Amino acid sequence: MPADASLPDDQTLAAIVARVARSLGLPMELPAPPSVLIDAASLDFVALAALIDHTLLRPDATAAEIDALCEEALTYGFAAVCVQPMWVARCAAVLRGSKMRIASVVGFPLGVTLAEVKRAEAEQLLARGAAELDMVLNIGALKSGDLALVYADIGAVAEVTRAGGAVLKVILETGYLTAEEKVAACVLARAAGADFVKTATGLGPGGATAADVRLMRRVVGDAIGVKAAGGVRTLEQMLEMVRAGANRIGTSAGVRIMQEARRPVEQAHG
Repeated sequence: MPADASLPDDQTLAAIVARVARSLGLPMELPAPPSVLIDAASLDFVALAALIDHTLLRPDATAAEIDALCEEALTYGFAAVCVQPMWVARCAAVLRGSKMRIASVVGFPLGVTLAEVKRAEAEQLLARGAAELDMVLNIGALKSGDLALVYADIGAVAEVTRAGGAVLKVILETGYLTAEEKVAACVLARAAGADFVKTATGLGPGGATAADVRLMRRVVGDAIGVKAAGGVRTLEQMLEMVRAGANRIGTSAGVRIMQEARRPVEQAHG
């Protein structure tokens, strides 16, 4: 990854990582810069769709809208559908026999439920058919400097996902965090067993930014994924996140993005 003036320098990042690791007795250090990022310019229609979590988390979403979400995901070949917990079983029924993955959310959207509750929620979601869980970390604990609580909170859900062969994405809700807190959150998520770090819920302050994605990718290196979510609604916004280091995109505008991606192809053959 080339030098980026918007990122803290590696010496600063290494010091933060070391401080977090030392506070919890973790054998971690700043990893080498990521060796391979997705080449956004080379993404074809299929590869682009395979990066998208087709998302519908509105509290007023209806059963008909959830069914349509599933059908759209199958039509375009998205990575997963991402829905509120109450809809997981319905998605599993609609998508039965397909390879489409079902993602849901834990401790959403505030992250301040008890770790025991998050664990139980994760267990229930996997039992109902979820294969990926996007959990909100305990933001208040992180901002209070209680890194042990944040680590244990993530670890409680990671134990469930590991046992169930599922993917865990940890939502940082970056709009609430300082740069140092973002780094700490990435270190804790990786150490606790997460498979991805994720920018935002889409309901808090701010959303995905290329600067945050670059920072998160630099801190986790190649070890785990980075999901950009929150305000990604156009093809160019999606490609900007991919260029910054994201390898998964959460958006409710997946169909719109794919239609936008298809236009140049249609025009070329028009």
